[in-house]
Amino acid sequence: MAAPLRAPHRLGVHLSGDGVDIAVVAAQAERVDLCLLDRAPDGEWSERLFSLAGPVHGVWHGHVEGVRAGQHYGFRVHGRWEPAAGLRHNPAKLLLDPYARGVEGSLVLAPQIYGHVVDEDLNPASPDMRRDDRDSAGYVPHGVVLEDLPYTGAARPMVPWSETVVYEAHVRGLTMQMPGIPEDLRGTYAGLAHPVMIDYLRSLGVTTIELLPVQAIASEPFLQKRGLTNYWGYNTLSFFSPEPSYATKRAQERGAAAVLDEIKGMVSLLHEAGLEVVLDVVYNHTAEAGSDGPHLCWRGFDNTGYYLHDGRSPATYADVTGCGNSLDFRRSRVVQMTLDSLRYWVDRVGVDGFRFDLAVTLGRDSAEYSGRHPLLVALQTDPVLSTAKLIAEPWDLGPGGWRTGQFPYPMAEWNDRFRGATRTFWLADAAALSHGHEGHDLRDVATRLAGSADLFGHGEIPGGRGPTASLNFVTAHDGFTMADLVAYDHKDNRANLEDNRDGSDDNRSWNHGVEGSVSRESGAAAIVPLRRRSIRNLMGTLLLSSGTPMITAGDEIGRTQHGNNNAYCQDNEISWIDWRMRPWRSDLRATTKYLLHLRRQHPVLRPDRFATGWFAEGDAIPDLAWYGSDGRVMDARSWHDRRHRVVQMLRSGEPFDDADALLVLNGSLDQIEVELAIGRERGYRLMWDSSWEHPREIRAQAILSGVRVLPGERVEMDPLSIRLYLSAT
Repeated sequence: MAAPLRAPHRLGVHLSGDGVDIAVVAAQAERVDLCLLDRAPDGEWSERLFSLAGPVHGVWHGHVEGVRAGQHYGFRVHGRWEPAAGLRHNPAKLLLDPYARGVEGSLVLAPQIYGHVVDEDLNPASPDMRRDDRDSAGYVPHGVVLEDLPYTGAARPMVPWSETVVYEAHVRGLTMQMPGIPEDLRGTYAGLAHPVMIDYLRSLGVTTIELLPVQAIASEPFLQKRGLTNYWGYNTLSFFSPEPSYATKRAQERGAAAVLDEIKGMVSLLHEAGLEVVLDVVYNHTAEAGSDGPHLCWRGFDNTGYYLHDGRSPATYADVTGCGNSLDFRRSRVVQMTLDSLRYWVDRVGVDGFRFDLAVTLGRDSAEYSGRHPLLVALQTDPVLSTAKLIAEPWDLGPGGWRTGQFPYPMAEWNDRFRGATRTFWLADAAALSHGHEGHDLRDVATRLAGSADLFGHGEIPGGRGPTASLNFVTAHDGFTMADLVAYDHKDNRANLEDNRDGSDDNRSWNHGVEGSVSRESGAAAIVPLRRRSIRNLMGTLLLSSGTPMITAGDEIGRTQHGNNNAYCQDNEISWIDWRMRPWRSDLRATTKYLLHLRRQHPVLRPDRFATGWFAEGDAIPDLAWYGSDGRVMDARSWHDRRHRVVQMLRSGEPFDDADALLVLNGSLDQIEVELAIGRERGYRLMWDSSWEHPREIRAQAILSGVRVLPGERVEMDPLSIRLYLSAT
C-alpha cells in the first residue's frame, strides 16, 4: 500500500524526497495499483504492486519510498467491465501513465494488448466485447520515472510574427539523406541540430521549424499488419514523452532520460542559431483508436471521462477526427491534461510553440465548436502559453467542422482558402484555359494576396488579428508536393496498400499535359520549363503575399513523392528529402532564398495590419490599390469578369518607411502587355520575374531595359508569370 498524499494535485509520477509521489485520474475505478517493473539479468520483468489511496475527486494517489529515476512503471486499474455502459476497467492490462515523461519499449501487435477478446485477425471475438484476462505487460511500452528538470538551454528567439517564415519538416525525412550529416545522426533529433542542417536552414532564410509530431507515437494495428508504420506520427501514445525512435541509438540504449536530453539539446542548438521550434501536436485523439482498438492508457483509466461519446446506449464513441476516437474537451481533466502537457514542452523542453492538429475538436462544447471554449480561453490567458506561437489547423471531420478564421487571438491558423485560391489561379484555372474553358475571377486570389481580411479581420480586437494570423501555405505534409502539383493530375498512392482510395481527390493540380515525370529525351520535354515556372509562381505567391508563409521542407528544391499525396505511412525514399542538387533544383533554391531575402529586407511585403484602401495621413497613394492590365483602377465589372486574368496590387511603402511594392500577376496563357500602375510617379525597379530560372537574371534584365521602369510604361509579361517591382527612390 502506498502512503496517501495530503494534497494530490500534481498528476503523474514525480520524484519527491525518498521516493515518488503518484496521482492519476480514474474517477470510476474501484482500485488503482502502481506497478513497478524491474528487469532481471535474464531480461524478464518482475512486478511490485502498490495500491493507491482514493479517490479524491476522481484522483488516486500515494507516495512510495525507494523509487529512483529510471524506474519502469505502469498502472493496473480495477473496476467494472461494462462496454455497453462505456466502462472498460481491466487490471490484466498494464496502463501507461497519461503523464509519463519517458517511455521505453515497443507496442507488440498481439491479442494481449486488447482489453477485450479478439479473434486471429484482432477483431472483437464477440458482440458484447468480452473481457480478455491475459496480461499485457510484456507487450506494451512502459513509463519511466525521470527527474523533473527545467529547460536551461539557449533562450527562445521570440521572432515577431511579421518576420516569421515557417518551415514544416519531419525529423527523419529532413535529415535521412542530408549530405554532411554523419550516418549515425541521420533521422534523429541530433541530426536536425547538426551544423550542416542548421547552416542550410539559416542560409535559406526561414525562422521557425515546425516539426511533425515528436510526442511518443504508436502505429495503428492495420498498418502494422501491412508491414507499414505511421511515419507522420499523428497517433499519440504519450502527450509528455518524446518519441524515442527519433533519438540516436546511443541515447535509446541509455534510456528515456538520454532521449529527453537529446531533444532538449536539439532545441537549444536551434535557438542558438536564432531558429524557433514549433511542434505539431495531436491532442484531438489518441493511439487507442476506436472502441475495438488496443487497451493502452486512457481507455483503461476512465473511458467515458477521456473520450467523447454520442450519449447513446450502448455507449458509442463520437468520432469527429476520423481516427476512431476523439478526446472529450467538455471534460475538465482533458483540458487540464492538454494544458499541463503544453506547459511541460515549453518549460521543460524549451519549445517555442505548437501547431494544433484538427484544432476544432479541442474547442468543441458538446457537438458545436466555440471560440470561447475554456481551453482556448486558457491559451489566451495562460502566462506561459500565451507567449508561445500557437497555430490552429481550423477544421475537423465533425459537424460544422470547417472554422477557418474563427479562432481567437493570439492563435494563427492554417489558411486553406489561401492554398485553394493559389492552386486554383495558377494550376486548375490554367488547365481549364488550356482546354478552352473559363477560369475563376480575380476576387479570391486578390483577397488572399492581401492577407485574407475576410477571415482574420474580425473578432474582439478592432481590426481583427491582422494578416499575420493567416498561416499561408500551398503545400503541407499531406497532399502533393509543389513539384508534384505541376506534374500530376491524379494521385498515385498505391504504395500505401489501400488500393489508391486514400488521400484527397481535390488537388487542383495541373500536369501541363503529361502525367508524371518527363525526361529530357522525351517528346514532351518542352513542358518541363513551364512546370518549373509554375512552381516559381506558387512559391512567389506564397512568399510575396501578406500573411505568415509556411514552406514545406523540400519544396524549395523541387522534392517529389512521385504522385503520392498521402505518404503518411512511407518511412522511406518516398517521404525522405532527396538532397541531390541538379541544376534546376539549385536554381529553385536560389529563387526561394532570394524571395525570402526580399521579404526580410522590405517590410512593405509583410504588413502586420490590414490595408484599408484609403490614404494614410500625409501619403500620396492609398495603402493598397488594385489595377488591371491597362493601368486603371479595377472596377466591379473587372473583378467579376472571368476573362480578366491580370491584376496589379500596389502597396504603399510609406507606413513602413520602405519602397512601394507593385506585384503583377499574369494568369493568362498569352503574353500580355501591361501598363504599370502610376502610383506616386517615382518609377520602378524590377526585382523579380517568375519567368527567370535564377535570380541572377535580374542583372541581364537591368542591362537590357535599364534599371528604372517609368510609371505607366507598357511592359511585356510572359504567360503565367509574376513580377515584383519596388519603387525607385
